[in-house]
Amino acid sequence: MKTVEQILEDARKLPREQRLTLAHRILVADEAEPSEDVFLAWDLAIRERIARYDRGESRARPASEVLSDLGHRLGE
Repeated sequence: MKTVEQILEDARKLPREQRLTLAHRILVADEAEPSEDVFLAWDLAIRERIARYDRGESRARPASEVLSDLGHRLGE
């Protein structure tokens, strides 16, 4: 079995995109599978947002604008 250092050395040789994919997969592998309640809560939240949008109670914004606002709130 390879050591962490050997794996890290191999990972450094990968193209950037593959390194990021590997890092993401490692992080996700340790997360617990969400419960059915979590899926149902997200489904309800999404449906409510769509309904508000359809009724004209909210508006769409470009992702770049949302991310910029978030960056400002986080002090970036």
